[in-house]
Amino acid sequence: RHLSLSPSPSLSLSLYFRLLYIGALFPMSGGWPGGQACMPSAQMALDLVNNRSDILPDYELELIHYDSMCDPGEATKLLYDLLYTEPIKIVLMPGCSGVSTLVAEAARMWNLIVLSYGSSSPALSNRQRFPTFFRTHPSATLHNPTRVQLFQKWKWTRIATIQQTTEVFTSTLDDLEQRVKEAGIEISVRQSFLTDPAVAVKNLKRQDARIIVGLFYETEARKVFCEVFKEKLYGKKYVWFLIGWYADNWFKIKDPAINCTVENMTEAVEGHVTTEIVMLNPETVRGVSNLTSQEFLAALMSRLGGKNPEETGGFQEAPLAYDAVWALALALNKTVEPLKAKGRRLEDFNYNNHDITSEIYRALNTSSFEGVSGQVVFDAQGSRMAMTLIEQLQGGSYKKIGYYDSSQKNLSWFGNDVWIGAGPPADRTVVIEEYRYLSQKLFAAVSVFAGLGILLGIVCLTFNIYNSNVRYIQNSQPYLNNMTAVGCMMALAAVFPLGIDGHHVHRSQFPVVCQFRLWLLGLGFSLAYGSMFTKIWWVHTLFTKKDEKKEKKKQHLEPWKLYATVGVLLAIDFLSLMIWQIVDPLHITVEKFTKEAPKEDLDVLIQPLLEHCSSEKMNTWLGVVYGYKGLLLLLGIFLAYETKSVSTEKINDHRAVGMAIYNVAVLCLITAPVTMILSSQQDASFAFASLAIVFSAYITLVVLFVPKMRRLITRGEWQSEQQDTLKTGSSTNNNDEEKSRQLERENRELQKIIQEVKTHIPSEIYAHLNATHNIYTSTLTFQLTMKSTHPPTSTVFTLH
Repeated sequence: RHLSLSPSPSLSLSLYFRLLYIGALFPMSGGWPGGQACMPSAQMALDLVNNRSDILPDYELELIHYDSMCDPGEATKLLYDLLYTEPIKIVLMPGCSGVSTLVAEAARMWNLIVLSYGSSSPALSNRQRFPTFFRTHPSATLHNPTRVQLFQKWKWTRIATIQQTTEVFTSTLDDLEQRVKEAGIEISVRQSFLTDPAVAVKNLKRQDARIIVGLFYETEARKVFCEVFKEKLYGKKYVWFLIGWYADNWFKIKDPAINCTVENMTEAVEGHVTTEIVMLNPETVRGVSNLTSQEFLAALMSRLGGKNPEETGGFQEAPLAYDAVWALALALNKTVEPLKAKGRRLEDFNYNNHDITSEIYRALNTSSFEGVSGQVVFDAQGSRMAMTLIEQLQGGSYKKIGYYDSSQKNLSWFGNDVWIGAGPPADRTVVIEEYRYLSQKLFAAVSVFAGLGILLGIVCLTFNIYNSNVRYIQNSQPYLNNMTAVGCMMALAAVFPLGIDGHHVHRSQFPVVCQFRLWLLGLGFSLAYGSMFTKIWWVHTLFTKKDEKKEKKKQHLEPWKLYATVGVLLAIDFLSLMIWQIVDPLHITVEKFTKEAPKEDLDVLIQPLLEHCSSEKMNTWLGVVYGYKGLLLLLGIFLAYETKSVSTEKINDHRAVGMAIYNVAVLCLITAPVTMILSSQQDASFAFASLAIVFSAYITLVVLFVPKMRRLITRGEWQSEQQDTLKTGSSTNNNDEEKSRQLERENRELQKIIQEVKTHIPSEIYAHLNATHNIYTSTLTFQLTMKSTHPPTSTVFTLH
């Protein structure tokens, strides 16, 4: 550019402007081909600046640019060419975060200011590492406050992330992780990939990711969403958050690196949300360049020669490149006078001159003007401060749904967001905890039977107490039968807490129910079965021994021995239960089952839960209790079998007791292991356990008490005024029985004596003794016959 002045026809003077060179790297291809629109935009700004007489009037800016392909390796070679090839560049303007990181870190060694138009890496906001770096593109971390605000708006507390493994996205994700942690939001899945996202996308699917933040360049975005389509990781259950600076039709661009059609890609990306720095001033304001944002777009479209903006990389960032040139021009213009005061000029700049660099840095750091992208202001780290635009892809095109000003924490919401489902999806598969409760019909039916059984027990107990003076009842050890009746009623009462669960009581009260179950059933079993076991034990002990040393014991059965035996069994159970509850008390535990998916809603899972009474070492305690009770049951069966043919008046119902023991033992030995196996099926487990208790109690009460009732009713042996006579007869009968046993014993002794002396006395004497024995035997036979054919009160005849 030059200006020709002709003050007179004879004199012609050409004044040439001094050139200042800007070294620029524009990515025309690669992960972000932003140079396609940013380079024409920057050139347009240069032309306007060079034509302004009020900005750098003595200078002209010239752009020397190369294609970095958004590749740090390629950028290294180009940076070398820029630095070691004339002319000297006063400022560097890279694009792409990876390239800018390389350039900015090296630039301070040459005292160069770096002004980037398209770098969003949070890592660049580091003044120690990049002391001369500025950017008109805000840091990518500016997206994160907006994302967190949206997570909170839509009530999401669980998100997932997938990133391309580059520094810009890693540092952005680190910042996001810190922000969501402060907001109480969890990152449940964090996936990354270098070139192939297939495995990462599969992992997102496998770990049930729903709200997914994707951080990757445009070319990788196509690869990701091709895999998203294959894995069906889209639709009404999913929301993707992407970077907003892709081309508007990025998913429609044919890419040989993927094997998905445009239709596949369009289906997969529908409904995703983007957060994008506001790069074009939404207001109609003329800035420093004297252009509104819409006029700028029109001029840029003219420069692009009619190219489709959606297919032009960096079209959205073009205002940032435009304002970057203006920021540089204004800063350089601001340094002219201070440098002149120091006797320096901008054209004196070289890579060893720190003073000029400091002046340019100071001017940029205080920049503040209205550009086509909005207000241009840099923070202390050299990053642009701006608002965030929120868009959603609706029907294949992006729609603005809100703005967020992170500095003011103000969300402007349009309310036009659209969802495939009824609203924003849940951030995870909604798991509804559903407790499994006992069937109330089953509980009611069994409770009725248990209640009737308790009434039956009361009737039997009343009958036994009322007729306790009847000899027949006395000979059945009525106090033990009373214990049996009480034990059966306690066991039947245990059915009620056995069927009570969270449907009836609060969870905090459930341990009390557990205690009632254990103590009622444990002590009820001890009383009912223990009293029957005591009877059968003493019958076996006294009346099945052949040893003569036991003969005297057959004559006596003190009641205290019976009560002591029951007391010992009851004390063992009481102590064992007490120790259990002190050492390892019962508490509520919740069993979780496999989640179930209801047919009507694919986004909800049912988590079945079942409450149990348990303790820390439940299996150990059950093993001890079941082992002890099992041995008692088996021993009871054995004793009942051994005494089945014994006949005694001391315990006249021992055969009925044996029958009851058979039934109780069989039911218990079958039910105990079955209920342990079916513990996860509340209805089946309760049915087996409760019905076993009910049947055992019913059988015991019926077998022990109904025959006694029938006998007293049919024979008229109720307690009455003639009871004394019955008592006398019973006493006489009892004495006769004792005398008969005495005679039998004496007869056996005489036979032994005869056999011993037979070989030692003459035959005459033996014949006499034999005759005497025959007479004695006849007498005994007659006595026994008379006893069996006459009433107990008749006289016993004896022949001498």
